Amino acid sequence: MNKNYIFLADDDEDDRMLFSEALKEQRPDSIILTFDNGVDLMASLLDRDQKLPDIIFLDLNMPLMNGEECLDDIRRELSLAFIPVIIYSTYLDPQKVDAVRDGGANKYLKKPESYTKLKESLEKALTSVLDENEGTDSEFIVRC
Repeated sequence: MNKNYIFLADDDEDDRMLFSEALKEQRPDSIILTFDNGVDLMASLLDRDQKLPDIIFLDLNMPLMNGEECLDDIRRELSLAFIPVIIYSTYLDPQKVDAVRDGGANKYLKKPESYTKLKESLEKALTSVLDENEGTDSEFIVRC
């Protein structure tokens, strides 16, 4: 198993907890840092003393700075632009999906209704972005 350094920005405490638990089951060696808003996420990303993540999961609807604004800032900052970003949202609005794809997101993961599906979806998303097997997975929305 790969040891991954993963950031999650999501204002919902229960979602952060479930995400962390599911990820630990799927990839026990992973290190997960969570943020409850986009401002704190960006502060950590821009802190030169802070290790950069291998991947970022971003909720769209957060206070202070939403996921689209974070994505835009990440893609404009040269030192961060290479980091894969997966949008992690409760809603699957086709217009939002198109907007974040155009904004540079790597994948879009709708928050699943069950814990089992969450584990499957997270693994599928991580595998498709981090463990790229010759880039064969071209679907933008992660489905389980």
